[in-house]
Amino acid sequence: MFRTFTIVVALIGIIAAIMLVKKSRKVEPAPPPLAEPARAPFAESIGARGLIESVNENVRIAPTVPGLITKVSVQVGDQVKEGDVLIEQDSRDAAAQVRVQDTQVETLRAQIAEAEVTLADKRDQSARMEKLTETRVSSVDERQRVKFAEEAAASTLNRVRTQLAAAGAQLERAKVQLDLLTIRAPRAGTVLQVNVRAGEYANFGTSEPLLLLGQLDQFQLRADVDEDNASRVRPGCAAIAYIKGSTEHPIPLTFVRIEPYILPKKSLTGESSERVDTRVLQIIFRFDAPKEKPVYVGQQMDVFLDGGTPQSQQ
Repeated sequence: MFRTFTIVVALIGIIAAIMLVKKSRKVEPAPPPLAEPARAPFAESIGARGLIESVNENVRIAPTVPGLITKVSVQVGDQVKEGDVLIEQDSRDAAAQVRVQDTQVETLRAQIAEAEVTLADKRDQSARMEKLTETRVSSVDERQRVKFAEEAAASTLNRVRTQLAAAGAQLERAKVQLDLLTIRAPRAGTVLQVNVRAGEYANFGTSEPLLLLGQLDQFQLRADVDEDNASRVRPGCAAIAYIKGSTEHPIPLTFVRIEPYILPKKSLTGESSERVDTRVLQIIFRFDAPKEKPVYVGQQMDVFLDGGTPQSQQ
């Protein structure tokens, strides 16, 4: 009886072990994604990650000379024209330098007028001395002295004129320095960012620009293609973009150019499988703002390039 019980228990253990092994080897189906990923629309698609820019790229406004900000004349969203004042810096010292140089120029002009009178007097004396020497009323030595005085007066006039030219150049430089303290829009566009306030000090080498300026009448997309797929990209290729994480409202792209220099990868997705030690080839596209859903400068896009027949380059 005990032997029969032992055999039954052993058989039950063997059956349980077999079922446990089978269960451990069973592959569980992958859970459905939280959001349906964008699907490649081309037979030979090349995936890329894109970043929206304003057309002709964004303009990072930086100070030409460091200085204290006294006034910021624009706000985010303002439309500006080329030459419009964006930022004003403290110009008191530069304005004083302009006044100093202007005074120096006026002083030298007065000295030139004096030197011209002196030269005219010396020339008159030299002419009269020539006549006196011919009639032997004056000596040759006296005539030479008058001649040397005339040459000295001419040299003085030339020296003062040279000083005036140098002072004029210094005055122009001071005016340029004064003008550089007023930062103007290099082209028409929309103010995308304002990163400075009145009372702050503008310096070189900051990580962010004082202002970010761009044109929003048309957008530009900078697509990063991993270097592994760079050889598959063709000039004029067709491309479609989706807002990151969306599968609706595809945006057709128009090819502009291929940036011929491969760069280290900077735009990261945050996915655990993503390689960060790779380099990317950048492709520039343009597109019109979609009506179905708004897009913004700096927004990431999922991009698919056609690795097959290229379209005509625009």
